[in-house]
Amino acid sequence: MSTVPNHALRQLRAGKLAIGLGLRQARTVDIAQIAKTCGYDWLFIDCEHNSMDLDNAAQIAAASLAVGITPVARVAGFEHWHASRLLDNGAQGIVFPHVDSASEAQRVANACRYPPVGKRSMGGGLQQLGFASVPLPEAARIVNEETLVVVMIESPQGVAQCDEIAAVKGVDAVLIGTNDLCFEMGIPGQFSDPRVAEAYRKVIAACRKHGKFPGMGGMYTPELLERHIAMGVQLVLSGSDFNLLMQAGKARADLVRGFEKK
Repeated sequence: MSTVPNHALRQLRAGKLAIGLGLRQARTVDIAQIAKTCGYDWLFIDCEHNSMDLDNAAQIAAASLAVGITPVARVAGFEHWHASRLLDNGAQGIVFPHVDSASEAQRVANACRYPPVGKRSMGGGLQQLGFASVPLPEAARIVNEETLVVVMIESPQGVAQCDEIAAVKGVDAVLIGTNDLCFEMGIPGQFSDPRVAEAYRKVIAACRKHGKFPGMGGMYTPELLERHIAMGVQLVLSGSDFNLLMQAGKARADLVRGFEKK
């Protein structure tokens, strides 16, 4: 059987970091090999804020499976078909934004796993199994175990409910969307505010209590990454192709401009 292991999930289960690269600009499948070569563990295929369509996302997911980097897609809503269409076409993980309660967490977790664990519909022809013919009960069991379900906490309400959210069966990771959390707290962009650190402490404690993986997104400076990883964050969205292009592009333009004769 040619099951494709979920590399990021294995990193997390081993107590290691799983480092992700967000996709905003990329539209071709070679981004999977590029990110793998650069040392990333997973791709954050953003179907909430990105203009990427489903087919682009599916092609990148398929390419990711082939090179051993985990394709994880952020969907735009809680409807089950947002998740199932991507999972049926190669994604090994789904990120659900704006989860504020345990009932919402349970709803989205159910959409990502087959019965008896969840309520996902079996479409057949699974890339995660290399399209091998596998008895349905075994196929469901393997894919259920290799699927990463991430819920995002992005509001004070979500932080207040984080213990109940982390306790939900079927949720693997709880990732704080720090940008939106700061907006909802009335402190946009103030990532060093003590209230942000307190939110992380509370969510990380809930994850440890219930055996879930804490995650972070929205903070990309070395200082903030180091600080929150030291606090116990494992699932790390470390930046995006857009950020890296802007940084490297400006540095290169400045370098060449510096050679200009005065």
